[in-house]
Amino acid sequence: MSPASAVAVCALVWAAFLGAHLALNGRWWPWLAVSLLPPPLFAAVPLALLVASAATGSALGAALAAGCLIAGWTQNGLNHRALSGSSVRDAEVEGIRVVSWNTQHWNQGRDPDDFYAFLHTLPADIYLLQEYLNGYEGGEVWDIDDEERLRREFPGHRLVIDNNAVTLSRFPPTGPPVPVGACSLRVDVRTPAGVLSTYNVHIPVQLTVMNPLCRAFFRDMRRRHEARRREYDALVADLLANPHPFLVSGDFNTSAAIGDIRRMPRSAHDAIGANRALLPSSWNARWKPRLWRIDWVFTSAGLCARSYAFRDPGGLSDHLAQDVTITTTTTTTTDSEEMNR
Repeated sequence: MSPASAVAVCALVWAAFLGAHLALNGRWWPWLAVSLLPPPLFAAVPLALLVASAATGSALGAALAAGCLIAGWTQNGLNHRALSGSSVRDAEVEGIRVVSWNTQHWNQGRDPDDFYAFLHTLPADIYLLQEYLNGYEGGEVWDIDDEERLRREFPGHRLVIDNNAVTLSRFPPTGPPVPVGACSLRVDVRTPAGVLSTYNVHIPVQLTVMNPLCRAFFRDMRRRHEARRREYDALVADLLANPHPFLVSGDFNTSAAIGDIRRMPRSAHDAIGANRALLPSSWNARWKPRLWRIDWVFTSAGLCARSYAFRDPGGLSDHLAQDVTITTTTTTTTDSEEMNR
């Protein structure tokens, strides 16, 4: 087999895999394990095939690689809008500042003073904090009660706790909190611009670390797939029925390569266009280099993410904190709105 033919065969194999990935991802539960592949591979592999095709003169390989690069672009986790350099600096932004963070079992095993000191380094109008509980991966979890200290640390914020989530808002709630599914929390608040619905989201993790050759692994993966589907279904149903502008943020345990993120409705716009990183990553905060983004921010029509960054928690969690500033928009579409579509 000639080098050109070998490259064409490799490109054909990748095209077949990509086709199966796009068809089965998020729809067939066993594919959940495959979807854990690093998102950058969906750009790196076709780019490598393009280089190999140019070196060997394989026209078929080049055509297949280019097609795969385009077809799989949404899977690679790259923020191409960062290349425009159109996002504004944090200091220039005025609006509603929201900090969303998976605390990794609150301050379990760590100094509570360090935990709260980190939150105070990010003075926000609204905090959306996940994993208000103690426990350990794959084991039992315990409810906790840190309400007294939360009120003491944030006297200017209203406190809402439910579904193992904490929402702290400088703006008053317009009604009782709404648990969404079993793991997320909706709180409607009255801002100077009107009612804003905040969604504090935590989608269950895909897999338990165990022997992948045993039956228990596949039973657990199927159970978790169903749990994730229920959480996404509950979230999407609530968003579609909500008449208010909304901000959805939290730990989705979903990378760009995991098809579950496609369940989000078209009315929810990914805020990543306001971030300045080409490959934004929110996990794992304790590793260098960090991997990819599994924490997300979505905004509805009428809202615009003007500044969006990930903040290092200094070892307090395996998730970086999301720091986003939103503003209201007019009926005239602005450049910033288009950036987030």
